[in-house]
Amino acid sequence: MTDEELVERYRTTMQRLAAGVTVVSVRHGGTDLAMTATAVASVSLRPPMLLFSVHTDARIREALDEVDTWAVSILDGGARVAADRLASPGRPAFGQLIGVDHTPGPLSGAALVDQAQGWLECRTHWVRNAGDHDVVVGEVLDATLGRTGTGALVHYLGRLRPLGDA
Repeated sequence: MTDEELVERYRTTMQRLAAGVTVVSVRHGGTDLAMTATAVASVSLRPPMLLFSVHTDARIREALDEVDTWAVSILDGGARVAADRLASPGRPAFGQLIGVDHTPGPLSGAALVDQAQGWLECRTHWVRNAGDHDVVVGEVLDATLGRTGTGALVHYLGRLRPLGDA
């Protein structure tokens, strides 16, 4: 099997892992940068820590070298348009959140997307390279619940899908 064949088999297999959809955001030099992320996980409860994965050449990754606070919005089932927009490669650096309702986080200044089940504001603890991505681990500064009864947004089989509340 070639390297490319393995990559394609890996991608196809990992698409079967349903994952919650989030927006990771940072405020850098007066500009809001944001990206859709499904590679987000709780790392520790004491102290509260989480991680996310970001492509090494992403603008938001570069900003994290200069800004140590950021936010995660756990999207609700109605946020598909925002998630799609912020997952688009090559989107402009300026105005990324035009048309996406949000407010600045009180601790990070980073955008908290309104259509969310909850928000986490974090401070970078460490960053490590992992192939073509970097893993960012952050200490949670605040965790806030959002709207309930709105379902979740999940990524499954290469598509974004709303998932109703239980």
